[in-house]
Amino acid sequence: MTNTTEKPHNTPITGDTSAPPQPLRESAHHSISYYLAELDGESCSGLYDMVISQVEQPLLAAIMRYTQGNQSKASAMLGLNRGTLRKKLRQYGLLDLPGA
Repeated sequence: MTNTTEKPHNTPITGDTSAPPQPLRESAHHSISYYLAELDGESCSGLYDMVISQVEQPLLAAIMRYTQGNQSKASAMLGLNRGTLRKKLRQYGLLDLPGA
């Protein structure tokens, strides 16, 4: 797959970027397993929506920083139409951020 997107500006997305993070899949598995263990047999509901929102919000924020607020580029990178992107940005309070 060819990456035709422009390189990000020099601002790191978050935290220390000197060492690569654990793969997202492993991080998610670890965090979800930990959460379920902490339930200690108690029931829960809405887990799917909670997990998706925990991943979707930082994904959208990072993409908007990467594209320097260009919603057309962000929607193309994410494979979303621009209206859907704007709806999600509003949902997470990201529409009015500088560069968004």
